[in-house]
Amino acid sequence: MSGIIKLSRNTVTAPCDPAVTQTVAFSHYNNISAQLPIDVKSGKIVVGGIKEQATQCLKNIKAIVESIDHAMHDVVKINVYLKNICDLDSVDDVYATFFPHYLPTRTVISVAALPMNGALIQMDAVISNGEGSGTQAPCDLVKIVRNTVNAPNSQISAHTVAFSHYNHISAQLPLDPKTGNIIVGGVKDQARQCLKNINSILEAIDVPADDIVKINIYIENLADIDAINEVYSCYFPDSGIARTLGYMPARSVIAVEGLPMGALVQIDATVSHGDGTPPQAVEDRHGLVIRAHNTDNAPQTVLSSQIVAFSHYNNISGQLPLNSMTGQIVDGGVNEQARQCLANIKAIVESVNHVMDDIVKVNIQLKNIEDLDAVNDVYMTFFNEQLPARTVIGVSTIAMSALVQMDAIVSNGEGTPPVV
Repeated sequence: MSGIIKLSRNTVTAPCDPAVTQTVAFSHYNNISAQLPIDVKSGKIVVGGIKEQATQCLKNIKAIVESIDHAMHDVVKINVYLKNICDLDSVDDVYATFFPHYLPTRTVISVAALPMNGALIQMDAVISNGEGSGTQAPCDLVKIVRNTVNAPNSQISAHTVAFSHYNHISAQLPLDPKTGNIIVGGVKDQARQCLKNINSILEAIDVPADDIVKINIYIENLADIDAINEVYSCYFPDSGIARTLGYMPARSVIAVEGLPMGALVQIDATVSHGDGTPPQAVEDRHGLVIRAHNTDNAPQTVLSSQIVAFSHYNNISGQLPLNSMTGQIVDGGVNEQARQCLANIKAIVESVNHVMDDIVKVNIQLKNIEDLDAVNDVYMTFFNEQLPARTVIGVSTIAMSALVQMDAIVSNGEGTPPVV
């Protein structure tokens, strides 16, 4: 779709990467690229250990946020990518100083590799965008932060933070909310508990599971995905209407090196938000329109929709380098596989009358982080104007032995009701 106005901005007060834009705003959200612990003056990893590196990541995010006249209390979601999950307590000591009063939602995983040698941590963020862009007028920033006793509580993150027409739900571990401990059982039991915790959060804000537009599943052992899918399929579709329509959220599955508390699985979610916050009016729930779409020009699965639109964003499922005709990984190396992932995303984007330059955020998982330069050579050819915000992590394995996987968020200029 031509004419979509997204605000792509960089500041010299934070590290710049020619393959990404630091922050891309559309409508009432800003998407901030992953920040490594790089000192902006030297261009190198800061001296010190995990606390110094975590501080630098947050300083870089803060510099970007402040460069667009926002503050850290405008952050609605943070993702933390650690080389060693055992460093989390040290990270939290630093993290708490940046959010002394208001806690965003958060997801924490450990990864196989990060894009720069010596980096122990990386963080990205989503922030509220009061000035708006394109379809949206400036507004007061009003976020609704909510927790429930029926899901495990954290001293470092909120259960859900709503702004405009989206709710962002913190990653849920398989914790018993009464004891705060990992439940007894295997991966199926843990997946079920994660989803129960998400449902408890949704019930507390009077939102059904069918209002989820995107799910991310983080698992230690990719071989567990079939067992997780058995449980997952019992939760989605949730209602009779959703079953009739065959509605499934967009979804990405990411293999991790470790999760907090030694969990086997963790799940987070993005939810359509009918009650709205200023500048969005409260909507009759029956008036909420979530548009799920699939095209034959990209690989399909019964477990997720290729793309789900709500309000002014489209959420695209994780794309493997699959030929849509054969369902098999394309021949060749990482260049060919990266091209196929992007071709699949392009086919999905174009099937809903958008273009690649409407993408505001891309997430990339690489089997070998050393392949990033090769991926960038392909990546840059798919965009004509401002590059999206981006996060890249290294993972030890990807489904179907692929070398790369990508998902994306796309601006949705036409919107879905409610659109004002």
